[in-house]
Amino acid sequence: MAKEKKVYICNNCGYQSSSYLGKCPECSSWGSFEEVVQTSLPSKSSSKTSALKTSPIPINKVEYRETLRIDTFDNEFNRVLGGGLVEGSVVLLGGEPGIGKSTLLLQTALGLRDSLVLYVSGEESPEQIKLRQIRMNKSSEKCLLLSETKVENIIETAQNIRPSLLIIDSIQTLTSLEVESFAGSITQIRACADKLISYAKTNHVPIILVGHITKEGSLAGPKILEHMVDTVLQFEGDKNYGYRIVRSIKNRFGSTDEIGIYEMTSFGLLPIENPSKVLLTQREENLSGISISATTEGRRTLLIETQALVSPSYYSSPQRVSNGFDIRRLNMLLAVLEKKAGVKVSNKDVFLNIAGGLKVNDPAIDISVVASIISSHQDTYIDKKSCFAAEIGLSGEVRPVPYIDRRIKEAENLGFNKIYISKYNKDIVSSTKIKPIYLANISDLIEHILN
Repeated sequence: MAKEKKVYICNNCGYQSSSYLGKCPECSSWGSFEEVVQTSLPSKSSSKTSALKTSPIPINKVEYRETLRIDTFDNEFNRVLGGGLVEGSVVLLGGEPGIGKSTLLLQTALGLRDSLVLYVSGEESPEQIKLRQIRMNKSSEKCLLLSETKVENIIETAQNIRPSLLIIDSIQTLTSLEVESFAGSITQIRACADKLISYAKTNHVPIILVGHITKEGSLAGPKILEHMVDTVLQFEGDKNYGYRIVRSIKNRFGSTDEIGIYEMTSFGLLPIENPSKVLLTQREENLSGISISATTEGRRTLLIETQALVSPSYYSSPQRVSNGFDIRRLNMLLAVLEKKAGVKVSNKDVFLNIAGGLKVNDPAIDISVVASIISSHQDTYIDKKSCFAAEIGLSGEVRPVPYIDRRIKEAENLGFNKIYISKYNKDIVSSTKIKPIYLANISDLIEHILN
C-alpha cells in the first residue's frame, strides 16, 4: 500500500519543509508555503520492475539522429532557439505582465502559415486574441484558438487535430482533474507540465509554455519546472520604451549566448537586425555627459549610449540614481574616480541612464560610464565619433575585455573613427581603419577627455 507524507513547499521558490513556516528561509517570502501530500510505493514493488531496467551501452555505439527543427520565420526568435523549434521540445517563456509575451507567441503562430498551430489560452477569450490579430494585420487559417484550462481536454484536442506546434498561455492557469488543488499551485503546475511534456515527447510536437514571474523577476511556480523543460527564455524590456529582448537562460539544443531584439509597435513586435543603429540617438550638437560604449549581449555586439548628469547636491546625502546599470557598480566606479583620479564627486548628485531602456551587465561599459561622468562633471563634450570598451579595476587600471575585435568592427561599421580600449588588448587587435587609443589607467582617460 502506498504511503502518504505531508510536506510544505514554497510557492515562490520551491523550497521544501517538513513543517509549515511563516517565512521562507530561501526567498524570504511570507505566507507562501502550501501543503502537498506525497505518495511513495512500498519497497517490495521495486523487485517487480527490476526487469524493466536498461543496460549501459558504450557511447561510441549510441546512434545519433539529427534533430529536426521548425522554422518560425522570425530570425530573432530562431537565433535565440538555436535555429528554430526542435520537434518534441518544450520551451518555457517568462516575462513581466504586459511586456509582450502573448504578442510574440501569436505573431509566431500566425507566421507558421504552412503548419497547423493550436493556441490555447486560459487567460483570454478567442475574441480578445482576435483583436490582437487584427492589430497585427496578419491572418492564418492554420492557427486554431482554444480557450481551455483543463490539461486533459487540451491534450485530447491536440491528439485529435495533431498540430505542428502547441502554445499554452499560460501554465499557471491550467488544472488537472487528477490533482485536488487550485490553479497556479505547485502541485497543479507540476502535474500539468508533466502531462504536457509527456505529450510533446511521445508525439514529437514542440510546446511553448508561458510562465508568470514573481516580483523579484524569477519564474513563478516550482523551481523544478525550469529543470523539466528543454529551453527557458526570458522576455525583458521596459514598458515605457519600445525595445524588447528575448534572452536564453537554458537551452538543451543550442547556445545560451544568443539574444533576440525587438521593437514593440502598434502592429506587433518588429525584429531589429541592426540594433546599434536604432539604439544610438541621432544628434547634431555636441553635448556633455554622453558617450558611446561597445558592449556585447550574448554573441551580438551593440553600440549603446551612456548618459550621465553630475550636479551639486542640496541634500545631506547625495543622490545616486541609475537606470539600466547596476547601482552598486556605479558607486564603486565613483569611489575609484575620487580615490585614484582626484575627481570630487562625493558631494555631487550623480544620475546615470542607459539610453533605450536596456539593462547592461557587461563590464566593458565601465569606461564609458566613467567617461560620461567626467564629461558632465567638467561640462565638456566627448567626440561623437569616439566609443569606449574597457573595464575599470579597483586600482584605477583599465582592464582588457573579450571580443575586442568584434567591438572594433561594429564601431567601424557605424562610422566611428576612434575607440578607447585597454593597452593590454593591443596584442590581439587586428589592423583596422578605426584608430585604437590604448589606456593604462583612469588618469590616461581623463587626460584624453579634457584635452
